[in-house]
Amino acid sequence: MTAQYQVQDGVAVITLDNPPVNGLGLSTRLGIVEGMTRALDDAAVKAIVITGAGKAFSGGADIREFNTPKATQEPTLHSVIKVVEGSGKPVVAAIHSVAMGGGLELALGCNYRVASKGAQIALPEVKLGLLPGAGGTQRLPRVIGLEAALNMIVSGNAIPSEKFAGTKLFDEIVDGDVLPAAVAFAKTAAANPGPYPKVRDLKVKHENAEGFIAFSRNTVAAVAKNFPAPLKCVDAVAASLKPFEAGLKAEREGFMYLITTPESRALRHAFFGERAASKIPDVPEGTPTRKLEKIAVIGAGTMGGGITMNFLNAGIPVIMLETKQEALDRGVATIRKNYENSAKKGKLTQEKVEQRMGLLTTTLSYDEIKDADMVIEAVFEEMGVKEIVFKKLDEVMKQGAILASNTSTLDVNKIASFTKRPQDVVGMHFFSPANVMKLLEVVRGEKTGKDVLATVMQVAKKIKKTAVVSGVCDGFIGNRMIEQYSRQAGYLLDEGALPEQVDKAVEKFGFAMGPFRMGDLAGNDIGWAIRKRRAIDKPEIQYSKTADLLCELGRYGQKTGAGWYDYKAGDRKAYPNQQVNDMIVQHSKDLGITRRKISDEEIVERLVFALVNEGAKILEEGIASKASDIDMVYLTGYGFPLFRGGPMLYADQVGLFNVAQSMARYAKGYHGEAWQAAPLLVKLAAEGKGFNG
Repeated sequence: MTAQYQVQDGVAVITLDNPPVNGLGLSTRLGIVEGMTRALDDAAVKAIVITGAGKAFSGGADIREFNTPKATQEPTLHSVIKVVEGSGKPVVAAIHSVAMGGGLELALGCNYRVASKGAQIALPEVKLGLLPGAGGTQRLPRVIGLEAALNMIVSGNAIPSEKFAGTKLFDEIVDGDVLPAAVAFAKTAAANPGPYPKVRDLKVKHENAEGFIAFSRNTVAAVAKNFPAPLKCVDAVAASLKPFEAGLKAEREGFMYLITTPESRALRHAFFGERAASKIPDVPEGTPTRKLEKIAVIGAGTMGGGITMNFLNAGIPVIMLETKQEALDRGVATIRKNYENSAKKGKLTQEKVEQRMGLLTTTLSYDEIKDADMVIEAVFEEMGVKEIVFKKLDEVMKQGAILASNTSTLDVNKIASFTKRPQDVVGMHFFSPANVMKLLEVVRGEKTGKDVLATVMQVAKKIKKTAVVSGVCDGFIGNRMIEQYSRQAGYLLDEGALPEQVDKAVEKFGFAMGPFRMGDLAGNDIGWAIRKRRAIDKPEIQYSKTADLLCELGRYGQKTGAGWYDYKAGDRKAYPNQQVNDMIVQHSKDLGITRRKISDEEIVERLVFALVNEGAKILEEGIASKASDIDMVYLTGYGFPLFRGGPMLYADQVGLFNVAQSMARYAKGYHGEAWQAAPLLVKLAAEGKGFNG
């Protein structure tokens, strides 16, 4: 049983005890009901207090029981709240630290609520594509008002308890330990004969409820167009104006509808995928980690500076190394400028700016970084340059230091071979801008130590990154897949599409940016250099020549004011260019291709299914340990639409049979060799299964 029971001076205390956040799993729900029954049957007990052990009152549903029979087994949270609400003795919720989701709904079912200052209060279900399903949409408006409740439920954001002072949500807000205060409050309440107040009996008041709900609907519809949950939250909160049971029925209907939507499945998949990404099959929890108190970063350019900021933000000292003083000065100035800009926007205090800058030191000498616990190399992406750096690191770094490379495509095993300590070498592929992008690909070499992996995954959490482990292959997970996506984008131009149509189709699908706008942002010359290398390394891989022709015109993208599109100074908007479009049409002619009209549906399928097929090969080869890891890479690093859950989940939702059918059709067309289906995809499609089970 994950709820404890004890009696203190005539007050029964039921303590939820289900670490880490006292999730309301079946065992905990049973414990609450059992505790309530004992307290109600004991004449010596005059009042009841419900609280939480450890670091939370309750974080809500037990996520470990999601999608299992236990989640819906009786007593459900509705049934638990019914027992609490039906008590003839006063029930007080003693809230500290965290009361979220079902935890807050449980507290709203109590007669009284006492909270400690600073406790985080939220109904965050909207972030999983759901709405509060145990009376939260009906009870919260009754205690904090229609407007405040709607804003809180639609945003899902946490609010500190003291912001609710003066509302009926909390009867008392205390400094320090909440339990003694709640027990004292319960004894005072029990001195009165009752009946005791119930939130459900309160009326929702608003001087213009109809107008406010209509305004909210319009606002939410505009902001949340790809997500059905926020609008359903508005409907459910609006139902709180009805009699309580009718409102509860409307809430239940909304919840049951949302749980079946692909958008909710996508958001829940992302939520669990982020947590699952930190679990590595053969690196058990509790694997010893190395201490990381001081970091060295080699390179003060865009990547080196961005990487450095992550550690400064987390309060970890960094020593930054460059070969020339001017490069160091420029790097430090850029970091300071980024912090000053944040301060101007009110995101940082000046004191914090100085505090972070104070953690940064610089050097031109390898000798001065030798005591760092981890060194991250962010130098030019060329194996010869990496070789010089890693041989030097092997020579100077102390034993046990982690040697990390921020390579985006190069062979980490080869990099490790430049040292006599390959077990200490790991890839840490940050995404640009490194101080903003959430994704960190952690590349595991053949000899990378398990303690090194465990340490890197731990520090990734500290610097607020979503870390995904990849095996060694060309491009790792993200860039290996994006290459196939880019190849298809090029072929579409050869066959009849223009950059604007391709970008618009995929942006309508939900991508933050289409492939050609993305190329202009990253720099088309980078892709050009990769293709030149590919021509030597992998001559069998064919590309459309249009991107090379573009680069030959010097149109490298936003940095030159001209790429696939034109750009104006101080304006990032992409303006189609007639010369580029004429060049594309002429190139089709030169190839002897009769251009055809290509539908938006075909564009989206070819781009997304190219990702899916390569993702299936990556899974099969063990480069990624699970499909959700691939989805996390694409959701956090490549702008894949969150409401679609990543390429692998999207393929599951479409149905792998349908994906395989489309691919077989494209295999008969232009460059059909690019559509050689991954055996894993073919196998799962034949079995009627998906990548995610």
